[in-house]
Amino acid sequence: MTRICLVLAPIIALGTPALATTQDDVLAGALLPGWQMPDGGHMAGVQLTLAPGWKTYWRSPGDAGIPPTFDWSGSENVRAVRIHWPAPSVFQTNGMQSIGYHDEVTLPVEVTAIDPSLPMRLSATVDLGVCDEICLPASLTLTTDLIAPGASDATIKAALARRPATASEAGVTSVSCTVDPIADGLRITANIAMPRSGGPETVAFETADPTVWVAESTASRDGNHLTAMTEMVAQSGTPFALDRSKVTVTVLSDNGAVEIRGCPAP
Repeated sequence: MTRICLVLAPIIALGTPALATTQDDVLAGALLPGWQMPDGGHMAGVQLTLAPGWKTYWRSPGDAGIPPTFDWSGSENVRAVRIHWPAPSVFQTNGMQSIGYHDEVTLPVEVTAIDPSLPMRLSATVDLGVCDEICLPASLTLTTDLIAPGASDATIKAALARRPATASEAGVTSVSCTVDPIADGLRITANIAMPRSGGPETVAFETADPTVWVAESTASRDGNHLTAMTEMVAQSGTPFALDRSKVTVTVLSDNGAVEIRGCPAP
């Protein structure tokens, strides 16, 4: 489908010069073992360190990015892993918008054990894209033991402090979405009552289905009223059923981010 192929265009166009650069030149990773939480879960962290000027991508990377994927299947005594995403930055690459992190990022991961009385071994295979003037696909295999009680980690705590604010924390008083069919999918318009966050705002839309392509949104302000619109295209290339309760709207600015879960009808 034409729209989805646009996501890969910068990688393909810039792929040849990447032969002179290897993953080890620009990317290093580690699992930080962290600490046991009062509820019995464990807070750890995926730390990614990039060469100066290089960046990698958020879970919803925009038109010019590649979403990272995580495989935890090599872990031992691990029931579930939840990633807490710090607020990302917005980049422009060859006239296309992408969303991600530069230089260094730590992704806090909340780990639940199968048997809380036993230690856990956390293993992650991380596939991601890293870009500067060129873009590279990268893969890391990281492992660490999570042994209680562990120890407080300032790097993980700083990343947790950078999580997006919730709608209530940010003073969102109302949110609604109108959804209209288009030839190959849906157009969604969000109307959000929330205070200004300061500086330019970028609005990112996500659905529960990662195969749905979401266009770069347009956004405008009228006082405390923010309007944002985007188009969504499913693999079918036709209008599709959208679960409004699973739509996430994230408002990004220089002052951080606000994450709004669900977008009901007006």
